[in-house]
Amino acid sequence: TAPPAVRRALKTRGNTPKYGLIFHSTFIGRAAAKNKGRISRYLANKCTIASRIDCFSEVPTSVFGDKLREQVEERLAFYETGEPPRKNLEVMKEAVAEASEVVAEVKRKQEKKEKKRKKREKRRLEALAAAAEEMENSVQEPEENDVGPKKKKKKKQQQEPEAESEQEVEENGLEEEALPKKKRKLMAEPDQEEEKKKKKKKAAAARDSEED
Repeated sequence: TAPPAVRRALKTRGNTPKYGLIFHSTFIGRAAAKNKGRISRYLANKCTIASRIDCFSEVPTSVFGDKLREQVEERLAFYETGEPPRKNLEVMKEAVAEASEVVAEVKRKQEKKEKKRKKREKRRLEALAAAAEEMENSVQEPEENDVGPKKKKKKKQQQEPEAESEQEVEENGLEEEALPKKKRKLMAEPDQEEEKKKKKKKAAAARDSEED
């Protein structure tokens, strides 16, 4: 909807207002009464150009805004003193040259930041990989230490029955394979009983000889 001043001017068929909220700008306040309408239109034009530049520029810069502000200042001086301002084409050429330099500098800084970020990320990943390797090595070492003695014990246990079986074979003068543990125990029990009986007989014979 149109502002109240515009509706009122349309109803009364009077002159439409020359400015609205833009009237609060310092540029318009500094202008003379007869130049307020001219400077308000000029200022609105420059604000439109600045908004379009901000919308379509890839890297935002303040170069164009500063140049447009200088143009408004020169136009105010022209209204007061009659000094001719610079042409818009010249000002925009200067602004484009300065803006290209500023954009190049900003891009260089962004590239440096990106390189630093990539380096930090690479170092972080390398540190994580090294930590993971250390953890794996620390887990594998105790496992190896636990497995080593068990293997040795098994070897010892395997060697002991083999040695016993060899001794039994040598004592008996037989060339048979080693018997299992249960059979060895069963065979060892009667031998022990016979040894006990022999000892008892020897003790009895010794007693008889002493009595005689």
